[in-house]
Amino acid sequence: MRAPLRGSPPELETPVHFHRYAASAAAAAALIATIPPAEAQTAQDLKALRQDVETLRHDYQAKIDDLETRLAKAEAEASAARKAAEEATAANAATAKAVDVLANEPAAPPAAPASANAFNPGIAAVLNGFAVLAKNDPGAAGIAGFAPGDAIGGPPRGLSLGESEVSFTANIDPTLSGFLDFSIDDGNSISLEEAYIRTTALPGGFTLKAGRFLSGIGYINERHAHDWSFSDAPLPYKAFINSQFGDDGVQVRWLAPTDQFLEFGGEVFRGDSFPAGGAANNGVGAYSAFVHTGADLGKSASYLAALSYFHSRSIDRATAADLFSGETDLGIASFVYKWAPNGNSTTRNLTLSSELFYGEEKGRFNLTPVSQTHFGWYAQGVYQFMPMWSIGLRIAGLNSEFPGAALAGSTLDDLGHSPFAASALLEYDISEFGRLRLQYTRDEAAAKANDELVLQYTVIYGPHGAHRY
Repeated sequence: MRAPLRGSPPELETPVHFHRYAASAAAAAALIATIPPAEAQTAQDLKALRQDVETLRHDYQAKIDDLETRLAKAEAEASAARKAAEEATAANAATAKAVDVLANEPAAPPAAPASANAFNPGIAAVLNGFAVLAKNDPGAAGIAGFAPGDAIGGPPRGLSLGESEVSFTANIDPTLSGFLDFSIDDGNSISLEEAYIRTTALPGGFTLKAGRFLSGIGYINERHAHDWSFSDAPLPYKAFINSQFGDDGVQVRWLAPTDQFLEFGGEVFRGDSFPAGGAANNGVGAYSAFVHTGADLGKSASYLAALSYFHSRSIDRATAADLFSGETDLGIASFVYKWAPNGNSTTRNLTLSSELFYGEEKGRFNLTPVSQTHFGWYAQGVYQFMPMWSIGLRIAGLNSEFPGAALAGSTLDDLGHSPFAASALLEYDISEFGRLRLQYTRDEAAAKANDELVLQYTVIYGPHGAHRY
């Protein structure tokens, strides 16, 4: 007999002992055979007894047949359940592998839902408000030894709306998607931050993007401000690329067909945005190239490393009261490490990142020849120590080469001061779409230090694409 199945009905749990039935029948036959003639039953009684024995045998045989039929059915159902479980396990493994691959691919605007409105734009909005307490006005910040752009200052003291966004995204056809994003500052000034088309079906791992977009250089440049780990950009981003570089241009990416994530990219821009300016070379005034690589480190950790190069030419680039004409070269080395127990970041996770910047400018600054190098760095970590709660720390520094005696005392002379900034934050994520953040910054970028306490809220509503690694 087969062992009973777990969860089988009670009838299947009772073992069927055939020898007992055989013994009973044999005993009855023996009893009949030993009845003395004097006490023998009538022929009618003997016939009835035989009928009873036959009925008993038939009944037990029917029960045995029924039990064997039910047992065969239960075994078939169990086999089907095991097969379904194996198929589900294989499907889950394939899904997990696909998620790992997609996590390392460049971010794209979210596709519209597959429905009758699949090609209508998805509309999303981001509100990013501030309450700021500061010793000095953060909007009037400067950086010693640099002639930065006009976007390095933080939100003004007091209450402000900060920078909000409204975006539109959709599939255009089976080969293209489109993205359009407007930013609105607290002074009600509206600007077009990004507006581009992007291929979705090129062969060979290639992707093309054209329009106005944020460059792929560095680690956080492509991220919108509401997706930064801190309330403002790191100090080197402010000094070298005016917090964030975006311009009109064309980008090509190639994802190598390797187990190790390996991506190459190149860009050509018009050259109207800082640190470029003046749309030099007939409207092609800036170039960039970058390479990204990364992999998992066991089940709980992963990393991403990148190298970026940017070159631009400026004609009368204006910064405050200064003018620069010449060439700018910038190199960035980036490294990011992420940890979450068994890859599950919902309870605890840690992100460590650091970047090194090296820049050189050659040309004429306020009509005076200049050749100057700059160096910058930052390191930061954000640790989610329990669901919805995180703490973070960031430090950053800059150094500038002496610009020469002719420019001593000018904007490019740091007067012996090395810019430095340190920030600490406490963050509460209300949900995937809402966040409250309290951040303190000691800002020593300029000769006059500033202490800033910022309370920030960020909410997102409408379809919003996944953020990058």
